[in-house]
Amino acid sequence: MSGAAPGGADGVPAPVPGEAWTSRLELQDLDDTAALGRVLAKSLRAGDLLILTGGLGAGKTTFTQSLAAGLGVEGQISSPTFVLSRIHRGAGPADLNLVHVDAYRTDAAGFEDLDIAATLRESVTVVEWGRNLAEPALVSESGSWLDLELVAPESEGSGEGDAEIITDFSETEEDARGAARHAVLRGYGPRWSTPPDLRR
Repeated sequence: MSGAAPGGADGVPAPVPGEAWTSRLELQDLDDTAALGRVLAKSLRAGDLLILTGGLGAGKTTFTQSLAAGLGVEGQISSPTFVLSRIHRGAGPADLNLVHVDAYRTDAAGFEDLDIAATLRESVTVVEWGRNLAEPALVSESGSWLDLELVAPESEGSGEGDAEIITDFSETEEDARGAARHAVLRGYGPRWSTPPDLRR
């Protein structure tokens, strides 16, 4: 059971109000999704929090793998669905650590038990399905974070922010082919008062 409050008919939590800006990005395929991860990594630093939302086939794993590569993280990146969180170490002393969390199967108390706050300052933290759950636990209302929603092609037409929650996290044929999709990136707080440079 997710601790995040439903925001739409499909149970996807609505974005937290009060963003400083919103950018909508068209992604032609998974290569574009991967490129977004690599480019965004250039703007991140220790202490940054990214809330990541997206249904099956939206490209969450592809994005996170590319973000990790851009940060200089070593080892294979996979969804932490069943272990809830993983710490991936930077390959060298100048590389950042990545804390990768899947909050879909937990609530506020379970999220607090993960003690993500202990690693927040020295890592980049990505929380899948963390809307309305990770923000209050890790940053205050005046804190800073990025919110990225990846919208899969099958979710088109249901409205921005609406993506079906699916618990089968295996790759689909649609994922492998890489159909067009879009991303919505929002910035919160003083750290993200202006959008990051997403030019390749």
